[in-house]
Amino acid sequence: MKFLLLKTLVIWRRFRRGLRVRYAHHADDTPQLEALMRRANPDAAWHERANWMIDITEWIRHQSKVSLLDQQAWRNVKHKRVAMLLDWLDNHRDVRRLVQNSLQKTLREASGPELFSATGLPHEAAFFSELSERVSKMVLPRHLSPTDMSALFTAMFPDPDDAEWLLELDQEMLARLWKLMADDGISHTYWQQIDEAMTYLTTVVIADGISPAFRQRLEPKMPLQATPFMALRREMEHYLLGSPMDEGAVRSVRMLIAVCQAQTDRIYNHLDEYGVSVSLVYRLERMRAQLNRMARLIDLRSALRGGPGAGRVQLLLADLISAHHNRSSVRGLVRRSFALLARKMVERNADHGEHYIARDNAGYRAMLKAAALGGVVTAFTVLAKTGLSQLGLPHFFEGLFAAINYSLSFLLIAAVGGVLATKQPAVTAPTLASKMGELNTVDGLRELLAEVAMLLRSQAAAVFGNLIAVIPTMLLVAAAVWTFSDRLIMDHAHATKILLDLQVIGPTPLYAALTGILLWLSSLVAGVADNWFALRRLRETLAHQRRIVHALGAVRAERWAAWLERHVAVIAGNVSLGILLGMTPVLAQFFGLPLDVRHVTLATGTLTAAAASLGWDVLAQPGFWLAVVGVAVIGILNVGVAFSCALGLALRARDVPARIRRVVFRAVLRRFSSSPYSFLFPAKPGAGASKTIPVQSDGEDVH
Repeated sequence: MKFLLLKTLVIWRRFRRGLRVRYAHHADDTPQLEALMRRANPDAAWHERANWMIDITEWIRHQSKVSLLDQQAWRNVKHKRVAMLLDWLDNHRDVRRLVQNSLQKTLREASGPELFSATGLPHEAAFFSELSERVSKMVLPRHLSPTDMSALFTAMFPDPDDAEWLLELDQEMLARLWKLMADDGISHTYWQQIDEAMTYLTTVVIADGISPAFRQRLEPKMPLQATPFMALRREMEHYLLGSPMDEGAVRSVRMLIAVCQAQTDRIYNHLDEYGVSVSLVYRLERMRAQLNRMARLIDLRSALRGGPGAGRVQLLLADLISAHHNRSSVRGLVRRSFALLARKMVERNADHGEHYIARDNAGYRAMLKAAALGGVVTAFTVLAKTGLSQLGLPHFFEGLFAAINYSLSFLLIAAVGGVLATKQPAVTAPTLASKMGELNTVDGLRELLAEVAMLLRSQAAAVFGNLIAVIPTMLLVAAAVWTFSDRLIMDHAHATKILLDLQVIGPTPLYAALTGILLWLSSLVAGVADNWFALRRLRETLAHQRRIVHALGAVRAERWAAWLERHVAVIAGNVSLGILLGMTPVLAQFFGLPLDVRHVTLATGTLTAAAASLGWDVLAQPGFWLAVVGVAVIGILNVGVAFSCALGLALRARDVPARIRRVVFRAVLRRFSSSPYSFLFPAKPGAGASKTIPVQSDGEDVH
C-alpha cells in the first residue's frame, strides 16, 4: 500500500511538471539539443511531429524553479539556446534537412485561419457561454488537431512570459528561423488564411455592429447601409480582392477600423449614462478585440507580400500569446465584463449616499430625528418578530414571515422619512471613493478628511437616533402589553435565551460581520435595480403604456413613472435587505450551518424586550451587561464591514491607486487619534478649522 501511494505521488508530480522534468537534471544543453534534433522525422505521424515541436519550445523555455538569475537573465538564456539550436543545425546539414522538412510539413498540414481569427479572441456569442467555455478549458485538456494550428501554437507557448523573450529576438535570428521554418508555399498558404481570417472577423464585427442592440445606442441615427460597419465590409472586400500594396485601400480599411472603434466608445458612453448590460459590454469587448486583430493582420499581410516579414510575424505571435493567456483567464473576463456595471452601481449609490451625509449641525440634528423615527418603527418590527417566533412555525415559514415583516418595516421607515442605522455605509462609501478619485493635492486631502469625518458623524447620528428611540419605545410597548393583557412580551426561557445569544462571548461578532455583508449586498441589489430600470427605459415605457394611461391619465402616469424611477433603488434595497435578514438563517440551517443575523437596532430592541420581561433584577446579572457589550460590537461590525465592502468595491471600480489609499488611511488614523470627538459628534459652534495634518506615504507626497 505504501509503495502504491509513493508511485501515485511520483506520477502526479510528473503530470503537474509536464515535460520540463526531462530537462531538469542536465547542466549542459548540448546533449539535450542533439537528442531533440535527431528525433526529427518527416514521415512520422502528425501528432508525433507536433509533440516534437512542443518539446523543442519546452527545451528553449525551460528554467529552474530555484535560481539566482532574474527574468532578464533567463530571457538571455533562452536567446542563447535559440542561437545554439540554429548553429548546431548549420554544423549538421543532414539533420538540418530532416528538421526543416519536419517543421515545414507540420506547418503545412496544421493549417487553418483559426490561428489568426480565434486565438486569444472571445468567440462565444454571450457572456455566460464564454465563461463556461473558459472554465471547461481550465479543467479539460486541449485536443491537438491537425486542422487546428491554434491548439498547437498555444501548446508550444503555455506561459504568458513567452511573449517577452520572443519579442527580444534580434532580426538576424528571426531571419534564420524564418528560413528554417517557412518557404514560398507556406507563406502563400498562410497569406490565404490571413485573408480568410479577416473575412471572418469582418463578418462577425458587421453582425454585431448592425444589430438593434448596437444601433439603438448610436447617435445620430443613420440608415443601415450608411453605418461604418457596412462601409467596412465594402472596403475590406475591395482590399482583399485588390493588391496588398495598394496604399489607398490600406488607408481606407484602417480609417474604417478606427471609425468602428470610435463607435464602440460612443456605445460605452451611452451605457455609462443610461444603464449597463453585461451582455452588451461583453460583445463590445469582443468587437474591440476583433478590430485590433484585424489591424494586426493588415500589417502582417502587407509585410508578407512586401518581403520576408519576420518582424511582423514576431509582433503578431507575441500578440497571440498575450491575447491567448488573457482570454484563458476567467477572472479577467469577469473583471472586464463587470467593471462598467460595478462603476455604474457605485455612481448610483454615490448619488443616493449624498442624502445620508450630515454636513452641518442642522443636518446632524435632522439625521438624529429621522433615525429616531426609524427606531420607533423598528420597535414594532421587533414586537412582530417576537410574536412570530412564539407561534412555533416551521423554519421556512418562520423565515418567510420574518422577511415579510422586515421588508414592510423597512419600506415604512423609508416612506415616513426615517433612517435605519447601518444602511448608510453601503451607499455613502461610494461618495467617499468619488472624492478619493479626485485627490491630487494636500488641500484635497484635507477636504477628504473633513468628508470622512462628516460621513462617520452621519452614521453615528443614525445609530444614536435609532438606539435612543427604540429603547424607550420598546419599554412603552412592553408596559402597554402588560397593562392591557397582563402578559409579558416574552416568557422567561425565551428572554434568557435572548440574553445568552447576544452576549459578546460567543458567535455574536461573526453574525454581526455576516449582517454587514448582507447590508452591502442589499445596496448592490439597489444599484442593479436602478441600473436595470434605466437600461430598460421603464420610465418612458410606463409613462406611455396604454392601459396605465387609460387608468391614471397621462399626467398621473408620467408622475407615477417619475416617482418609481426615483424610488426603485430604495424599494429594491429595502425589500432585498428584509429577505436577506429573514431567509439567510433558514438557508444556513438547510445546509447545516449554524448561522444567524445580528442587526444593531433590531438587537437593541430585542434586548430591551427581554430585559423588560425579566424585570429590574436583570440589571444585576453579568449576562445582561455582556449582551450590552455584544450590542455595541454588533453596531461596530455592522457599520465597519458594510463600509469596508462598499468602499473596496468603489475604489476598484474607480481605479483609485493603492498609494492614494495608503495616504488616506494613515491621515484618517492621525485625525482620529488627535480628535476622535469630531468623528462622532458635530463641531461646536465657533470652533476653528481642524488642525493641519502632515501627509506622508513611504517618502512620497501627494501631488
